[in-house]
Amino acid sequence: MKKRTKQFGLDIILLIETLGNSLAVRIIGGQLVRAATSVGANYRAACRGRSKREFIAKLGIVEEEADESAYWMEMLVDARITSETKVRRLINEANELVAITAASYMTAKRSH
Repeated sequence: MKKRTKQFGLDIILLIETLGNSLAVRIIGGQLVRAATSVGANYRAACRGRSKREFIAKLGIVEEEADESAYWMEMLVDARITSETKVRRLINEANELVAITAASYMTAKRSH
């Protein structure tokens, strides 16, 4: 998951680099890059958590940031800045990361 969440952030950076420099791209792209790179950073922090409570809290942030990433990509498509085809794989990855993290979060909460 560390490698996967890091790659997700890198893939988002590469996507944004292809979209130009309009005001909307700068704003939405900035939000998207922050959310997507936060996924990997917070997953790493969760893995280094000093307690079960800290691990659970960081997993919750990972889930939120992955879901927010999907939202910003949907905004790019809805604003016709990019095509759904161009971001479909990344939206699917964001949704898979949400599902994986949500399941891990619930398992950790039950065993806490």
